[in-house]
Amino acid sequence: MRCRRLRGRLVIELFSYPTLYGVVDNNPYGLKIYAFLKLCKLAFQHNHVFEAKNAPRGQLPYVVDDSEIIGDSDAIVSHLTRKYRLSIDDSLSDSQWDIGHLIARTLDDLYWVMSYSRWRDPRFWPIFRDEVLRTHPSVTASSIEAAQKYNFERYYYQGIGRYEPERVYERGIADLRVMANLIGESGFLFGPEPTAVDAALYGFLANIYFYRIETPLKAFVSSRPELVRHCNTLHAAVTA
Repeated sequence: MRCRRLRGRLVIELFSYPTLYGVVDNNPYGLKIYAFLKLCKLAFQHNHVFEAKNAPRGQLPYVVDDSEIIGDSDAIVSHLTRKYRLSIDDSLSDSQWDIGHLIARTLDDLYWVMSYSRWRDPRFWPIFRDEVLRTHPSVTASSIEAAQKYNFERYYYQGIGRYEPERVYERGIADLRVMANLIGESGFLFGPEPTAVDAALYGFLANIYFYRIETPLKAFVSSRPELVRHCNTLHAAVTA
């Protein structure tokens, strides 16, 4: 597989999940890569797919860059940064690099809580299900119910599915509180300009804040001006 050409130039192809609630990708990792590409001003074609069978390890997102197929959002960022000599993180100190790594791993923890709020919590699952079916007519009720069953198994084996909902959300809110404290009253995580870790944080915040689903996660994000400002600023930058 090779990248398609745009006006005679090879461009990167991004394969990720479709939109929801006006957010360009309803998965935080796909939105992370979308935002990263936009911030770095790299030309790319965005392909929205539901089926991940062609993806490395059967997971979205992935990119096709000329003859290379790269999966995993961190690997994608590393590949693009190296190949295109991107300067988005050049200003970071060694300690900031380390903090960024820890933030990325904290977001991996937050992913399970955010996913749980959509697929597992009976208060919010019907709202999420109905919005997917309304927005994407190609999705059938049986297919989304099968996906829910699959996610139930994931939550059980990961461990989060064995907790009461209140304990699940306490975990996610603790992660978001750390992010809010690190951002502070102005700028982004490490200063006045966004870096790659800000793209990652945006992928999660947008998939919480812009959803018309009043989860405890959204209530917390909405209560912290730092998170709202970060989300809206990045959203304006990458959707312009």
